[in-house]
Amino acid sequence: MRILHVTAGAAGMYCGSCMRDNAMAAELKRQGHDVMLMPVYTPTLTDEENVSDGRVFFGGISVYLQQKSSFFRYTPAFLDRLLFDNSWALRKASQSSIGVTPQFLGEMTVDMLQGERGPIAKEFRKVADWLSGEPKFDVISLPFTLLIAMAEPLRRASRGAMIVCTLQGEDLFLEGLPEPYKSESKRLIQAALPQVDRFLAVSGYYAAFMSEYLRIPREKIRVVPIGISLDGSEAVPKPARDVVKIGFFARIDPAKGFHHLCEAYRLLRKKTGLPATRLEAAGYMLPEHREYFEKEKAAMEAAGLGGEFAYHGALSREEKIKFLQDIDLLCVPTEYVEPKGLFVLEALANGTPVVLPAHGAFPEILARTGGGILVEPKDSQALADSLEDMICDAERRAELAARGAAGVREHYSSQAMAAAQLAAFA
Repeated sequence: MRILHVTAGAAGMYCGSCMRDNAMAAELKRQGHDVMLMPVYTPTLTDEENVSDGRVFFGGISVYLQQKSSFFRYTPAFLDRLLFDNSWALRKASQSSIGVTPQFLGEMTVDMLQGERGPIAKEFRKVADWLSGEPKFDVISLPFTLLIAMAEPLRRASRGAMIVCTLQGEDLFLEGLPEPYKSESKRLIQAALPQVDRFLAVSGYYAAFMSEYLRIPREKIRVVPIGISLDGSEAVPKPARDVVKIGFFARIDPAKGFHHLCEAYRLLRKKTGLPATRLEAAGYMLPEHREYFEKEKAAMEAAGLGGEFAYHGALSREEKIKFLQDIDLLCVPTEYVEPKGLFVLEALANGTPVVLPAHGAFPEILARTGGGILVEPKDSQALADSLEDMICDAERRAELAARGAAGVREHYSSQAMAAAQLAAFA
């Protein structure tokens, strides 16, 4: 099967969606399918072998300039490619942060969703011109509904390829847009729904949620559970030691609930007679979240717990695996309702049980794997009590770790994910 997978780069940040897209494309390639993984906005950043194509469409610099000045909406494509859309320029731009207001993001989202009828129509023509010269694709896969305006021109330029669109967390972005951009963006997405043949949700929870949120007919949605590459991951038994390590591995961001874990840890450490513990955190941090992180770090120090806390920054794949194998349990108490839970699968694959809020995709992941426990969302005391139960019961942690590692390998490998996607295509 010949497949064009579109994926959205996230500048210099590790992004769960583009890592999922890369794992999918790599596995389909391994199985012998002819797959092209095409980045938009910026080149993708992954901690595995990056199988994406070198060409980037809807280059972030070009789109930004066309938002700022109508002049750049008429520059020739060869000049854009020479100056703005090449990988070197996009990577250099990704190393710095361009300040954008919520209003600008709203305008950009609406303009993108207007497609060929909007102010960045030139970008749609570029990709259509390229695609018309390519051998025919059987399937074109879009990474989320924020790019749904590509469906109609890509179908036309590809001479009738089937169009599918993954659903993997775009509601969080849409809900962050100010009005009237949020409502207009949802309206434009809904108007383009008929252009997509099948929607692929990354979890059963998200299939049900997005059917209601965007009014997608439920019969047009198939669930393709997220999967991970297991290369290098190993469920290493935890050594007996005097200090129990509680880990956080996700983007340092209020939405990921880092502050809830810090508060729960402080409540936990007020109790006496418990095993010694440490709080180990790792993950990418945007510059705008530095103040948020420093506030939590200061609160830990004010509670006399600064010596029990460490932040390890963004990690390479090898560093990530070592980190997850070294901690005794993982806790990411997200505030938003998580549709995927990539970090959960990575922890379980490396023999680490999890403590998670009972919402989103987490309940179905743990029902399938048996690798952890659920707690009431946004309840720091309940979280502290659950952490206490886990740190005091090494036997239970080991049992959950063994179940979780086996469950991920059975249900959430990249092979299982690819098989579910191919079944949806069929």
